[in-house]
Amino acid sequence: MTENHAEPHTPTPTPAVEPTIATVSFLRPTIPAPAGDDWSDLPDDTDPALSIPPMPTTAPAVGPDERTVVLETARTILDKTPAAEPVVRPGKFAGTVDLDDFDDAPLIPAWMYSAEGWAAWCGVFYRARRRDFRRWVRRQPTQRGHVRQFGRGVRRSHEWVVGFEGVRVQSASHTAHVLTREARLAARHARFTPRILGSKKELAMKAAERATKAAEEAVLLHKKAKKDRNRACNLRAGVVYGPPLTAIGTGYVTGGGLGLAAGLLSTFAGGAFVGRTPYDEEADWSSDWRSLGDGDRMTAPMLDASFRAAKVIGSEESLGVVQMPMLDTRGAWTTILDLPPGVPAKKAIRATDELAAAFGVEEAQVSVAKRGRAGRIELYVSRDLPFTDKAKPGPLLALESAADFWGRISIGPDVRGIHQSISVVERSGLIGGEPGAGKSASGNTILLAAALDPRVILWLADGKGGGDLEPFEHLCERYEGDADPEAFSAMLDELLAVMKARYALLKKLGKRKVTEDLAGKHPELRQLLLWVDELMLYTTDDEYGKKITRKLRNLVSRGRAAGIITFCATQKPGSDVVDTSLRDLLSIRWALRCTTPEASDTILGKGAAASGYSAKTIQSEMRGAGLLWAEGTNPTMVRADYYTDEQVDTLLERATAWRRAAGTLPSGPVALAEQLLKLGDEDAVILAHLLDVFHYDVPEMTADWLPGQVLLDYLKGQGLAVTAEKLGALVVRTDEEKAKRPWGEKGSRLAGYPLGRVEATITARFGLTA
Repeated sequence: MTENHAEPHTPTPTPAVEPTIATVSFLRPTIPAPAGDDWSDLPDDTDPALSIPPMPTTAPAVGPDERTVVLETARTILDKTPAAEPVVRPGKFAGTVDLDDFDDAPLIPAWMYSAEGWAAWCGVFYRARRRDFRRWVRRQPTQRGHVRQFGRGVRRSHEWVVGFEGVRVQSASHTAHVLTREARLAARHARFTPRILGSKKELAMKAAERATKAAEEAVLLHKKAKKDRNRACNLRAGVVYGPPLTAIGTGYVTGGGLGLAAGLLSTFAGGAFVGRTPYDEEADWSSDWRSLGDGDRMTAPMLDASFRAAKVIGSEESLGVVQMPMLDTRGAWTTILDLPPGVPAKKAIRATDELAAAFGVEEAQVSVAKRGRAGRIELYVSRDLPFTDKAKPGPLLALESAADFWGRISIGPDVRGIHQSISVVERSGLIGGEPGAGKSASGNTILLAAALDPRVILWLADGKGGGDLEPFEHLCERYEGDADPEAFSAMLDELLAVMKARYALLKKLGKRKVTEDLAGKHPELRQLLLWVDELMLYTTDDEYGKKITRKLRNLVSRGRAAGIITFCATQKPGSDVVDTSLRDLLSIRWALRCTTPEASDTILGKGAAASGYSAKTIQSEMRGAGLLWAEGTNPTMVRADYYTDEQVDTLLERATAWRRAAGTLPSGPVALAEQLLKLGDEDAVILAHLLDVFHYDVPEMTADWLPGQVLLDYLKGQGLAVTAEKLGALVVRTDEEKAKRPWGEKGSRLAGYPLGRVEATITARFGLTA
């Protein structure tokens, strides 16, 4: 405060100035922060109220110095602050004590012995335990969580119980199945081997005995392996599951619900202890890179990173997700993506190999197809290598009536499991692939569909001569099964004449092409399927190869409108086998597994491999799978429906019955013996029965030579009185053929007749051939 004093020599007094007080803010003493979470030492509502005196209204009598006025004002306020009220302590500490007096407990404040102190201490303990429980709950989803540890413990215990004995059991089972099947075949062979063949019958019986003995030993080994596996698994199961069950049961019996809880808790603790160490594969050592091959989920960042790594999009570009990645019922990832502006879909299709490497999977697992427009693709990544499981039977087995070759033909499922079908009306096709790729089984899907339609005329040529098409022979109008290029060339000439006749009929009827209704009215215009298996043998022949290629090209280019459908199959799809002028006319192309991209291009067309469609990417495990280019804009990976040999025989029996009922079953070649019997001549009847004894009941068991006495006994059994002299006069042999040969188990040397001489006699006398 400042004052103004009037000077004595001044005659006029000056007005007095009102004194002022310096402003002083009173602050409560600063209390240090408590350790931990114990804030009970802070003042609260239970402490005595602190009285703050009012500001003084009169100035102290001090000098004119302003700083002196401020200090004196503060001293005046502090001197008038009342002392804190005393606290009364209960119990042995009764009495009035100061808060700074800690008596005989220097580390525990006096107020801790009050009710408020105990409540504060208990609250701190409760809050600490609650934080610990929350921390424990948050830790459970992690690798160190007790729940995760218990799960790993259960898994490790179960894996130890199962063991590795199952591998031995599976191996023994496979061996037993194989040897049992071989023993069954050997026994059937021995059963149908006629005793008249002597040594062959004996060898067949011995082979059957050896195969049966080996099969029995394999079955015993399989049973022993199963028994050893079960005994070991049961022993380990008792070690693993016995103590927990005992603890739980004993606890429940002795202590009821509390004992049951104790048993479950001990079991949980034991399992968590066993699984305390995480699996190595569960540790994430590659958090900077995620891939589908490691079991990660497909996400938008993963797609961007993979397409950038495959050089499909730039480092600063990203994909537009039209359909979010999702798992289908087969466990495969599928999504629809929009590429950046200016990037066509074919660039992603060509980079299928690079995308597979970025995703960490095989190239065959990745399928990229254009969807709707040039810059939109559909990406499909299967979980496992497709088409490695057992093929399912085709839909032809479920047919209860004749098939419709004019409609769509079932081929098989694609990588998404969607069944694919094609139409062969006015079409032609080429099937190619390396040996063992499943070409014959794939071709059966089309051949069986044609055979099951009684309206289809079959012309088949087997370039392998191995009998793959032999089961269809009795259904064919024409069949070439000797792999003879000359005979096949003649068959093509005949087919060209048929095509010419069909066009003449169409011209007469005023029609441009054969339709289903027109074929129904005119049976001579029915669909005709020309199937050529192993085209290489015919087209590479030095004398007839070029002629056959030219005739096939004529048939394929002109035969479609006449109802003639041509399909060619080959194991070596090279340019020297399938001429490009012929390949370009074949509209349906099915490329099975190939060894080189060039071989794949021979089937699909030049540039297909560079565009991302190469049959070389098909793995050897994917038997029957191939790239089918039929009606879409791009080839599709398809696996052909598979039919076993038994199922093929069943379907061909149905086809025979349906064709016989429809009156379209071709009249097959008449056996030589039947031709002789129709003549009615006595010598012809004798020769017919001689052929029967040579062929017996099993055609593949035909004998080349038989003793004369065996022939005479057989003729006598048929009611024919033929002497040795009459038989010798009927079948005239050369001196070399009259020589005796060993026969029977004892090896007795007997005179006999060769089958070739009997057939030569029939041809010379009656002009008949087999």
